[in-house]
Amino acid sequence: MKNLVIGILAHVDAGKTTLSESILYLSGKLRKLGRVDHGDAFLDTYELERSRGITIFSKQAVFELGDTRVTLLDTPGHVDFSAEMERTLQVLDYAILVINGADGVQGHTRTLWNLLKQYKIPTFLFVNKMDQQGTDREKLLLELKEKLDEACVFFDENQPEEEFFDALAMCKEETMEEYLETGMVAPETIAKMIYHREIFPCYFGSALKVQGVEEFLRGMEQYTLPPKSGNQFGAKVYKISRDGQNNRLTHLKITGGTLKVKDVLGNSKDSENHWEEKVNQIRIYSGEKFEAVQEVEAGMVCAVAGLSNTYPGEGLGMEKDSKAPVLEPVLNYQILFPEEYDAHTMLKYLRLLEEEEPMLRIVWNEELGEIHAQLMGEVQIEILQSLMQERFGVSVSFGRGNIVYKETIRKMAEGVGHYEPLRHYAEVHLILEPGRPGSGLVFDTICSEDGLDRNWQRLILTHLMEKVHRGVLTGAAITDMKITLAAGRAHLKHTEGGDFREATYRAVRQGLMQAESVLLEPYYEFRLEIPSECVGRALTDIQKRYGEFRPPEVEGDLSVIIGSAPVETMRDYQKEVTSYSKGRGRIFCTLQGYAPCHNTEEVLEVAGYDPERDLENPTGSVFCAHGAGFNVPWNEVPEYMHIESQLEKMRVKNTGSRSETPVKNDMPQKPRHQQLHAAEMENQELEEIFIRTYGKVERKSDNGPRRVTASSSAGGSTKPKAPVQEYLLVDGYNVIHAWEDLKELSKDNFEAARNKLMDILCNYQGYKKCTVILVFDAYKVEGYNMEVQKYHNIYVVYTKEAETADQYIEKVVHEIGRKYHVTVVTSDGIEQIVTLGQGGTLISAREFLQEVEIVRGQIQDDINERRETSKNYLFHHLDEELASEMEEIRLGKKKE
Repeated sequence: MKNLVIGILAHVDAGKTTLSESILYLSGKLRKLGRVDHGDAFLDTYELERSRGITIFSKQAVFELGDTRVTLLDTPGHVDFSAEMERTLQVLDYAILVINGADGVQGHTRTLWNLLKQYKIPTFLFVNKMDQQGTDREKLLLELKEKLDEACVFFDENQPEEEFFDALAMCKEETMEEYLETGMVAPETIAKMIYHREIFPCYFGSALKVQGVEEFLRGMEQYTLPPKSGNQFGAKVYKISRDGQNNRLTHLKITGGTLKVKDVLGNSKDSENHWEEKVNQIRIYSGEKFEAVQEVEAGMVCAVAGLSNTYPGEGLGMEKDSKAPVLEPVLNYQILFPEEYDAHTMLKYLRLLEEEEPMLRIVWNEELGEIHAQLMGEVQIEILQSLMQERFGVSVSFGRGNIVYKETIRKMAEGVGHYEPLRHYAEVHLILEPGRPGSGLVFDTICSEDGLDRNWQRLILTHLMEKVHRGVLTGAAITDMKITLAAGRAHLKHTEGGDFREATYRAVRQGLMQAESVLLEPYYEFRLEIPSECVGRALTDIQKRYGEFRPPEVEGDLSVIIGSAPVETMRDYQKEVTSYSKGRGRIFCTLQGYAPCHNTEEVLEVAGYDPERDLENPTGSVFCAHGAGFNVPWNEVPEYMHIESQLEKMRVKNTGSRSETPVKNDMPQKPRHQQLHAAEMENQELEEIFIRTYGKVERKSDNGPRRVTASSSAGGSTKPKAPVQEYLLVDGYNVIHAWEDLKELSKDNFEAARNKLMDILCNYQGYKKCTVILVFDAYKVEGYNMEVQKYHNIYVVYTKEAETADQYIEKVVHEIGRKYHVTVVTSDGIEQIVTLGQGGTLISAREFLQEVEIVRGQIQDDINERRETSKNYLFHHLDEELASEMEEIRLGKKKE
């Protein structure tokens, strides 16, 4: 049998659960129809749902439809439980959108329609309650076409075929051609059009009276296609729950392969918190009952016991994690609990509920000693109170909810984060750009892999996505922004993964401090239905609440006002509407999204947030000097950063010139006098760094920019000085990682790369006649002391335990740097500055490679010259010997 997962969605009170009952009854799953108002609906399994008459948690039922095994998922319709509904969308093959025929397309209906479009789910529409007086099929179909999609097509087995095919042909050009050629549209073509969301079948009926439902089921059987699946295992987690014995259940859909009891599941091995656990039991639920099975195949939905680390939205096997949900809570409440319970116990209970409802976002405020949760509305509060009492026996209450604000930026900025305490190093440059409203956070990279390895770039992007980054106005989460990795730098030996985490977080905050931040608040889209005599009062109220609205429309004896307004100002308006309309008015609110706050100054004053005192989200960076790290405030970071401004670099590339005055919100441009780690930096720049930091240092004169030669005579004395001994200190591992051929060789055999470098330096020393000291980090057994070996004509130093090559070189330069000509070969910025400080000179690993190549060429030229000289000498002597022998033969002293 083919497997299908079909979900039912609707605005609250549209008859969604009643339609589920009718479907299960007609398919033979139920012997008796249940009713929501009687409290005996098959899928209302919780007492809270039966008592309130609403669906709170998504449930499943399994039935057969011809040769198809259908898993039906009933989702909550109330807006307060939208997060539960949206998580279910991740696993649907098809969706049934139920429309209330008496009310038409309502506010939340459009929200659901947009979600189905975003998740690309093929959708059938069932217009319910058509048995009620005043419902008009033609009028409703026209409304569906206008408010949802032009491709909404009326499906009825009794309608004329020509009319039906005409409507289908108008939706797609290829279908029109098929209709003109054959005079019909094949069922396979219709099924494909539905699958690709090119048409949306619309059925009309009454679920309560089981009218039109049987025809609807026949249409679903005929026009649905099974999803494609492979043999490789994959699964998507959409829900976490607990059974009556408090066993943790992971609800998931198998998207590929099969799953068996005792199989071992786990998340990605590259994950920071990798886990692997065994499947103890597989359950197929139908209502509140379940069947334990040994194996499930692709396309089936099941509940798995034995997994303790899963979470909604997680992908297992070949599946990737889902994106962040579109619908989010907009109210933040303090949870008040009895004095006999401590905060630790309450947090433990609430964390268990947060596993099932991740959007609760339980937060412990250490400073205030308070627990906060994010909720969608008043109904969810009542449900959460009931769950706490039912499961844990704790009676909780909630303070007045506060609005969940967000922050974005108005103009582009560059954020720089640097993290360099001793023996650590990372620098990150991010470009922050404002995004379109509702786009959330988008991450990208334009960083060259020549400047920063791909693995480091992936790590930075991971750190960007793993955290809720706080804004600098109120500390609210940031949104509607594109963050692009523009540049970064790592150290060959000192950089660790945690270094880039710190640098990334600081780069975001430093960029926000420069950008022009905007405070956002949530807005409701509302539909207000009131008596016509109350319109003036309603319009005045909306204006007072900073709302906007369209001209009122008259529907019967009521006027309808549609508009939007801040959530903060509309929270208690339903009570006022009920009061001044004497119970005849009602308002429907759905979350529209976030927009600029209507009272920013007031909110900022109440929040009293100081971003520079937020120790958990620092805005500055950490740099290193004198062997210790020190903090640099965000506004001084450009003076210390090691990589040039990427925004200015992009602007120069676009305009071809560098402006004297920076563009507003661009990174301030300062002289590059603190760029310690640039691999190709000139000696002159490093000298400027040292002079600025430590003062001028008298150094021996050099005859060349990179190599140390004998000093010139001083004081006009004619007595020549003895030549000063030259030392060449080489940071071995730094050079190996900087030279491509050695780097490639080290991947296969590090010892071979080390030996090859030693041989190269032997040849170099033989030509240059300087003392060469090659230094490697400690690599021997623990407890060994420093070891110095003589390898042919060079010295090889293996540092003692816990001593790095950097430390050894710094120590040697400090001891002999002012007595002899000392040159250090390294690309490490700290070693470079110490070398300058002791009067030595330096050369980067890449520049030293060029010099080695030059020396190698000179050696080869000398060898060739000597070969030519030897050859000429040999031929000369051979000619002399041959002439002598010929003379002896002529004189008869020797036979020919």
